[in-house]
Amino acid sequence: MTLGSPADRVIGIIGMAQGGDFEKIRALFAPQLQPMVSAETLRAAWDSAINRLGAVTSIGTLVTESGPQGMTVVKAPLVCEEGAMALVASITPSGDLAGLQLAPPEAATPTAPWEPPEYASPQHFDEKEITVGAGPLAVPGTLTIPDTPRPCAAVVLLSGSGANDRDETIGRNKPLKDLAWGLASRGIAVLRFDKVTFAHPAQVKANESFTVVDEYLHHAVAAVAVLRAVGAVEHERIFLAGHSLGGTIAPRVAVAEPAIAGLVLLAAGTEPLHWAAVRQVRYLASLDPHTAAAAESVIDTMTAQARRVDAPDLSASTPPNELPFGVPAPYWLDLRTYRPAEVAASLNKPMLIVQGERDYQVTEDGDLATWQQALTDRPDVAVRTYPDDNHFFFFGSGPSTPSESEPAQHVDPAVIADVADWIHNQAR
Repeated sequence: MTLGSPADRVIGIIGMAQGGDFEKIRALFAPQLQPMVSAETLRAAWDSAINRLGAVTSIGTLVTESGPQGMTVVKAPLVCEEGAMALVASITPSGDLAGLQLAPPEAATPTAPWEPPEYASPQHFDEKEITVGAGPLAVPGTLTIPDTPRPCAAVVLLSGSGANDRDETIGRNKPLKDLAWGLASRGIAVLRFDKVTFAHPAQVKANESFTVVDEYLHHAVAAVAVLRAVGAVEHERIFLAGHSLGGTIAPRVAVAEPAIAGLVLLAAGTEPLHWAAVRQVRYLASLDPHTAAAAESVIDTMTAQARRVDAPDLSASTPPNELPFGVPAPYWLDLRTYRPAEVAASLNKPMLIVQGERDYQVTEDGDLATWQQALTDRPDVAVRTYPDDNHFFFFGSGPSTPSESEPAQHVDPAVIADVADWIHNQAR
């Protein structure tokens, strides 16, 4: 990308879109992302918005903010003939596009500071910074301790896929911080930490043998050890709660660390990650008939990449550009043989499975049904579903969309209450 500052680059992208130069926009994406982007899809999304809102008449004041992994997020408010929208771009330190989204106009406002949910009582707990793990890949984290008079139960939180911070920050929202503060307000200690992909992106990128073990297991096991050294925590009552991919991997962590007392699986997937990505893109394309046809080439590319993961001849030397997200083959070689529901069924540990019924990333009829089938007739397994909740357990209605995560909101209080009650019941 050679278009000046991040703000200048976004102005240039808007000009390219207005001029119909969508192949140029595609070329600005990071190389590993280009197979998942097509000029046709970009054009269809832009044309759909313009057909609905009218031509862009002016560009408002751009908002530039720091994003994860050293990225710069630029938000451009666009005034149209019959409405408004926002263009949000994520730009890597090297100047490549990592993300481009047309969003509701409120997405162009500066990110507001996170505010505690009503169910949190900060006066009843303390927080301190801790380190999880040792050596150059140790990560920072936060330990939240309630002011209970006796040792309490504790939970290690695992966030979902991607380079997430300890709060699983998404826009102005922090679902794992909601969970931590909500549980601590109910007498449960919580440890959450930055993923190694967030804290040490350069080292992770340089490690072509990086697997989900490096992404999750080492630090999850280390986090349990941290809690076992805390006097305010009852060592026999340390639970593991994973969201999304963190929940998928949680049974594997429990095999590695037998001291874990039980599992909370929050929107945890069972479908192989490479095929879940294909399904999610197909779902998103279906939401707008104008973009559905244009997305087929991208879906075809992602399908071919997913099939490559399953191919018998996949090896460590398979080029990353043939694989989903440009992630090297060792990651997929490790993950493709993992069957989370089967591993969970082999564990003699209580589990709580939590699912939003409006979740399109992890589905009730697919992923949840697989957990239930594998864990049938297990009296120590409980399932809770929430009709109005999406993947992050935010309220909504109708088909779930990515833009739902833009407004300031908090994790469903019913989820907080159910998880806390379940942990307390297991502890008894």
